[in-house]
Amino acid sequence: GLNLFEVMSFSFVVIAGAAQFTALELMQKEAPTLIVLISALAVNLRVAMYSAAITPYLGTAPLWQRVLMSYMLVDQSYALAHAKFEDAPNMSVPQRTAYYFGTCTLVMGAWFICSFLGAALGTQLPPSIPIDFALPIAFLSMIAPMIRSLPHLVAAITAIVVSLICINVPYSLGLIIAGFAGMAAGSQTEVWITRKQEAAP
Repeated sequence: GLNLFEVMSFSFVVIAGAAQFTALELMQKEAPTLIVLISALAVNLRVAMYSAAITPYLGTAPLWQRVLMSYMLVDQSYALAHAKFEDAPNMSVPQRTAYYFGTCTLVMGAWFICSFLGAALGTQLPPSIPIDFALPIAFLSMIAPMIRSLPHLVAAITAIVVSLICINVPYSLGLIIAGFAGMAAGSQTEVWITRKQEAAP
């Protein structure tokens, strides 16, 4: 296992719980380093979509702020900020920036504190406690409210079905396959809807 310094360094450099879980699981299975890196990066591809979705609201902020925003962009900060920006379209860019950094400060504070507590006290918890179930529950609680259109629904269902089909693919690569399948299905559905609307009289 990792010592306290290694855990905190990992948490400081990689502010992404899903990527950490993926990397650690593959490391325990003694997967090749390249597979570990590719899998962790693939799991974090969703952050690129977060960035694209939030750019219309924060894209005109100063460069140094955008660089810091990209470092602090995680699932929770995106979900909170994007929902707020949609509900309050009249916010100015400085107001949005302040709100974004406010959410990030809370999320990152909790991240570092919980990382420390987990590293310091985690070995004292009985193995029977299903802590690993917290990750999918957290994702479901954030993703479910965002499924607002048919492309979103198609992407989610496709990813779920493909992940179940690929459950026996080694090194958890089935998750990567499912992610790409979901994105492709959602994208094609959006293209189909757009073409149908354009063809309508």
